[in-house]
Amino acid sequence: MKIFQREQRSLFGEILDWMLTPLLLLWPISLALTWLVAQGLANKPFDRALEYNAQALAQLVIVQRGKVQFNLPQSATEILRADDSDTVFFQVLGAKGEHLAGERDLPRPPEMQDAPATGTVLLRDEEYKGIDLRVAYIWVRMPLPGEQHALVQVAETREKRSVLATEIIKGVMLPQFVSLPLAALLVWLALARGIKPLHRLEERIRARKPEDLSPINHKDVPLEVVPLVDSVNDLLERLDDSIATQKRFLADAAHQLKTPLAGLRMQADLAQREGTSPEEIKRSLMQIGRSSIRATHTVNQLLALARAESAVPAMQACNLVELAAEVVLDCLPRAMDKHIDLGYEGAEAGAPGVWLNANPTLLMELIRNLVDNAINYTPSSSCAPGVVTVRVLADHFARVLLLQVEDSGPGVPQTERELVFQPFYRVLGTEADGSGLGLPIVQEIARQHGAQVLLEDANPGQNPCGARFTVRFIAQRISETAY
Repeated sequence: MKIFQREQRSLFGEILDWMLTPLLLLWPISLALTWLVAQGLANKPFDRALEYNAQALAQLVIVQRGKVQFNLPQSATEILRADDSDTVFFQVLGAKGEHLAGERDLPRPPEMQDAPATGTVLLRDEEYKGIDLRVAYIWVRMPLPGEQHALVQVAETREKRSVLATEIIKGVMLPQFVSLPLAALLVWLALARGIKPLHRLEERIRARKPEDLSPINHKDVPLEVVPLVDSVNDLLERLDDSIATQKRFLADAAHQLKTPLAGLRMQADLAQREGTSPEEIKRSLMQIGRSSIRATHTVNQLLALARAESAVPAMQACNLVELAAEVVLDCLPRAMDKHIDLGYEGAEAGAPGVWLNANPTLLMELIRNLVDNAINYTPSSSCAPGVVTVRVLADHFARVLLLQVEDSGPGVPQTERELVFQPFYRVLGTEADGSGLGLPIVQEIARQHGAQVLLEDANPGQNPCGARFTVRFIAQRISETAY
């Protein structure tokens, strides 16, 4: 029971999540940045007003009779105190730090190691009696002996600034509260519209008949889906070819099996006729035996070809010389019955470069079919025995491994050398018994092992010229290790 198995993901939901999640995550970040910007925008106009007031008060600091004095008209005092929202404080200190006007306990600016910057208004945040203040202060140089400076400070509470920043945030947030759901809705609608071509493609595929394997038209699908449609078309083409091959194979197999089965029935009818002599019954039984052997061989070949075409071979290290020698020993009794000289020559089992990665069962089936084919098509008698040679050639440096099966038969005409690898095809004019499936099996097994099958004359210019089948294994299939 798969408790933790994930449900199948939706492409629509996946894209929607990746589009809306960043939007929802960026929204609070946008609000925080807007708040910071709003604070800066709210501070600027009020900071300018504080700077102006500090400069105005600094102009009222004068020196009379060697003393620093500050004369603030009553009207100016009323202007400083006339703010309804914030409370304004000020302080004026003389050159020696003596209090001249304003609040006595207003915090002084931090000590500076260097000489104070005269004539420049500086700003800072301060706390006074538990109240947050914004302070503008300026050092005024006094025309007295030595470096003497008076200090003028103007401070106000931050109510107006907070109110203005809040209004800015409200002006930004309210449209976002409306636009965010609208944006999500528009994203959903746009995604639903964008994915509609996939639904139409699905409907077109579902509406097809089972036998319709024609390519899908990719002109009506989005550009991003074209590679997928091309891959499906490639699969449909290969499937169509496979089905056509299977239909042709079944038709040929039925035709090939029809002949031995018809012979079996005919011989059985002959044996059952009244008045049939024992000798005729014996001949009919012998024909039935031969027909059953032929039918069994054809069925076995069909099964071997089906296994070779459908199976995914499990590769392992194989010694080609040992496999070839084993097949030669198995086929030797049959070759001796036909008076054929069957033998092996070439590399030894312990020689370097005779190992390859292959499926030993399929590889022995390949060699056996080549040897059986050579035995079947090589004329032989006790007076003129035929010759079949199995040969393994290894070039360790070039990393090439060759398997050759050569016979002294009539050979294969140039025009028929490609046809003999088709199922059930047999060279005309030959009386050899066979199903026409041996060489197609060889071709299929070689293909699965990345090998190439070549057919040529064994003795060019001679009559008979013989046939030589060469299976060439590519370098990548040869193992690097001497086992």
